[in-house]
Amino acid sequence: MRAVVYDQFTAEPEVRDLPDPVPSDAGVVVRVETTGLCRSDAHGWLGHDDGIALPHVPGHELVGRIHAVGPAVERFRVGDRVTVPFVCACGRCAQCLAGNGQVCPNQTQPGFTHWGSYAELVALHDADVNLIPVPESLDAGAAALLGCRFATAFRGLVHRAGLRSGERLLVVGCGGVGLSAAMIGVALGAEVIAVDIDASALARAASIGVTHTIDSSGLDEAAVLARIAEAAPAGVQVSVEALGRESTMRLSLLALAPMGRQVQIGLFSSEPTLPLPRIISQELSLHGSHGMPASDYSELLDLVASGALRPQDLIEHRIGLDQAPAALAALASGDRSTGVTVIDVA
Repeated sequence: MRAVVYDQFTAEPEVRDLPDPVPSDAGVVVRVETTGLCRSDAHGWLGHDDGIALPHVPGHELVGRIHAVGPAVERFRVGDRVTVPFVCACGRCAQCLAGNGQVCPNQTQPGFTHWGSYAELVALHDADVNLIPVPESLDAGAAALLGCRFATAFRGLVHRAGLRSGERLLVVGCGGVGLSAAMIGVALGAEVIAVDIDASALARAASIGVTHTIDSSGLDEAAVLARIAEAAPAGVQVSVEALGRESTMRLSLLALAPMGRQVQIGLFSSEPTLPLPRIISQELSLHGSHGMPASDYSELLDLVASGALRPQDLIEHRIGLDQAPAALAALASGDRSTGVTVIDVA
């Protein structure tokens, strides 16, 4: 198969021919149709994930058709069009049996624990537990994005923070996952406020129905909080921090109304300090979101099928496999291109 591979962290990835993967007993091999270019893949390439063994093929958001099936797989067959959560659960441990496969201690992650989807073929494990059928009518880019950023944002907003129609939602950071959260908030009937330093990212947020956009470039914390208060005088009920920076995490917490709920999606390179006095005195709650188990995807898929949620509208660039190495390196260097990039492999 052709695949994007790197032999050393931060060394330029390249496309080369690699051995085809074979399915595990309970797994499958999928022929990749489209895969997402995600900042988490860039973090891995930079060496921030100690589970990655070199040489390595990145990629964890994908859609494709099953190419080969292991002998223990019962629910799926060759030719089925599928996607998968980026956290693949074992289906046997206590967490999985309780419905919490996204925190399975035995989890596998394509593009992290083993070779991923920046390739013509990718192996996925415990297929009966993790694979999600994809309608033929669904855009391949939209289907791929359901594996990570949309699933993580949806679980965080709906299953963790319990966002309701009519509530005010603050999204801090309008990259791929932040825009996904904003789009979900709009689809659920929330009044969405978006904060970013990039005018083009804020314009993209406005184009998907965000009610208020705030350009925070050059503003200190107090000034940004004042702008948020103008948009939401009674405070916001739910906030999302999508950048992984201590300053923006503080901002999203301090903007919350009493009893507010923060969803933490941004990943930190070092452990941040929390404004604990505010959290305690206002009884704020902080929720992590680490993807979503396949068994919980029905609500998200129904929202997409209804037309209320259109992940494909966030796609700004569609590139081929040969363009992926440069795009990954650019993302790791801090490229802030608006919208989302997907890699069409097939």
